[in-house]
Amino acid sequence: MTDVLDQTRTMRAAVVTGPGRMEVRDAPLPEPGPGQVRVRLEGCGVCASNLTPWAGPDWMIFPTEAGGMGHEGWGVVDGIGEGVSSVKAGDRVAILSHHSYAEYDVADEAAVVALPPALDGQPFPGEPLGCAFNIFRRSGIKAGDTVAIVGIGFLGAVLTRLATDAGAHVIAISRRPFSLDLASRMGAAETLPLEDHYAIISRVGELTGGGFCDVVIEAVGKQWPLDLAAELTKERGRLVIAGYHQDGPRQVNMQLWNWRGLDVVNAHERDPAVYARGVREAVEAVVSGRLDPAPLFTHSYRLDQLDQALDATRDRPDGFLKALVMMR
Repeated sequence: MTDVLDQTRTMRAAVVTGPGRMEVRDAPLPEPGPGQVRVRLEGCGVCASNLTPWAGPDWMIFPTEAGGMGHEGWGVVDGIGEGVSSVKAGDRVAILSHHSYAEYDVADEAAVVALPPALDGQPFPGEPLGCAFNIFRRSGIKAGDTVAIVGIGFLGAVLTRLATDAGAHVIAISRRPFSLDLASRMGAAETLPLEDHYAIISRVGELTGGGFCDVVIEAVGKQWPLDLAAELTKERGRLVIAGYHQDGPRQVNMQLWNWRGLDVVNAHERDPAVYARGVREAVEAVVSGRLDPAPLFTHSYRLDQLDQALDATRDRPDGFLKALVMMR
């Protein structure tokens, strides 16, 4: 059990003060309650889901809470609440929390995943890695399947590796040449530029003998890629929605979905236990050498550069895939 904290102790935390604006402020050090763990963060990944709040939609409230929007943190346990038994102070962990753009964050014990010594010194944003493993499980991909992945960012790249390792024939579709080159390195058998809707459909038809794909994963979160993904899915195929659609309603071609009898999977998990399970699977895969995420972490920023990290995540400069905010 942690000692009673001195409430005058503070930490540095990022606060978004308005559309496209942030600053680092002193904030009270969070205290773990019963069943909770406090972590001294080493870093936090930057998620594309932050971009809509960063742009300042009408529903957004500024300023954000200290560290708010950061949910891909990892670091070292430095305080535990009553009843916690699975981790102890000094353990290195990935956490599933919501205020990790800061030097410290608190999470429930069930949302903390231990990192083994083999990962010492390595960045490990557990949430996006776990998300990829959970989406892969929900996709039902098996050996011999033809799989199209629309959108090769961090998530699409990891899914390309997982699908290829499972014995699938992967067709990677993405906007940037950098992403397509990366997809090839991750095992994609074919790569196509995300440019011409009908040219892509025609080419995938050629590659599949007119049958199209057993599984298509949409990993962009926009209307057009969702429309395209449905067109690429064969009759009785599986359309997996992995993109995070948060900028308004979507329309779907229900005539096509009905006619082809598609199984449609919204692959975002909401059960914390399932989230943690995905993170543990990711830990195992990285430790075993099945997955090396290090080349996917292309850009690193300080906490006071969170604005630059978010802008880069939005603008996708050449060579960019995933930003990390490092606390030290």
